[in-house]
Amino acid sequence: MDVSTGRLQPASRKWRLTGWLLAAVWLFFLNVPLGTALGQAEPWRRWLGVGALVTFGVAYVLLFEWARAHRQASRPIPRGRAVAKLVGLLALGLLSSFGTGADWMTTLVFVATAAVFLLPGWWALVVVALAAATPLLAGYLVPSWTGETTVFFAVLLASFAMFGVAALAQRNGELRAAQQEIGRLAVAEERARTARDLHDILGHSLTVVAIKAELAGRLVEVDPSRAAAEIAEVEHLARAALADVRRTVGAYRGVRLAEELAGARSALAAAGIAADLPAELPELPAERDQLFGWAVREGVTNVVRHSGARHCTIRVSPEAVEISDDGRGPTPDTAAAGHGLVGLRERAQRLDAAVVVGGRPRGRGFVLRVALSSAGAR
Repeated sequence: MDVSTGRLQPASRKWRLTGWLLAAVWLFFLNVPLGTALGQAEPWRRWLGVGALVTFGVAYVLLFEWARAHRQASRPIPRGRAVAKLVGLLALGLLSSFGTGADWMTTLVFVATAAVFLLPGWWALVVVALAAATPLLAGYLVPSWTGETTVFFAVLLASFAMFGVAALAQRNGELRAAQQEIGRLAVAEERARTARDLHDILGHSLTVVAIKAELAGRLVEVDPSRAAAEIAEVEHLARAALADVRRTVGAYRGVRLAEELAGARSALAAAGIAADLPAELPELPAERDQLFGWAVREGVTNVVRHSGARHCTIRVSPEAVEISDDGRGPTPDTAAAGHGLVGLRERAQRLDAAVVVGGRPRGRGFVLRVALSSAGAR
């Protein structure tokens, strides 16, 4: 399988050769009718019998390979074509009877097994039953042919074995299809994860860039020196965003809570929103620190973009992080909207944490809270 695309690769040359041999090895059992044909006194019977048996063997191998290729590709075997090929195989077996006599019935074993591999259940059972009954009825139909009970049992045993082979081939085909689907889903999930990360990174960075650029535009005539400082910070943020994108494309980007709080302070100040941020941070495990960092990034981005707030508060404890504001508050579809919250919920699930969004308990505003399961109800 190609891991990058999730597609199954073609079978190797060695495996294709093995598939041919799997069918060809059983042609050894045609030695009895072949010996009978070679022992014929009349040349036309001898060569007709040998030619028909050789053609029968080649046709059987090609028929088996044709059916196996369809199964490996998870394609249905065309029933009409399969029946036509089986009839042709039976006709070659009957043609060999001019040189093999009653021994031609050995070919019925191959016809029955081919039917099992090619046809659906009941169709295959009918062919097997007819092939098994033919040796027993042959003596009544053609006086010179005696009943061949050996062929009768050979047909039954070979057909039973082929039922197992056909079931195994079907399960292998289903397994290959399942592996292909798993590979496709893995690729799709990785692409979706990268898209979410890019959305989170660029959404926050470009929001801050837009706000600072707007602020610099207002300050150009009023306070040129501060406007220049804001433009310089816009350049710094743009370069940082580009570096974040490159890191994300190259590998999973780590996020640190302390860095996100520093970025939040700058973004809120540029938006004219008063910030109440923690002066000290608790010691956090690396995965939790990263999760809380993503929560601060998403929460502050939403405050700056949508809230219309004048004040934003961020609280951090060892078990939870909470971002709240005094803005417009949540809309009816806030809990389900946006790639950012979807990505945040998926990251939280990996640590058995919960993401809660809604209005503030007192007054207007919005709250985003990420907490471990033990702290989720607080």
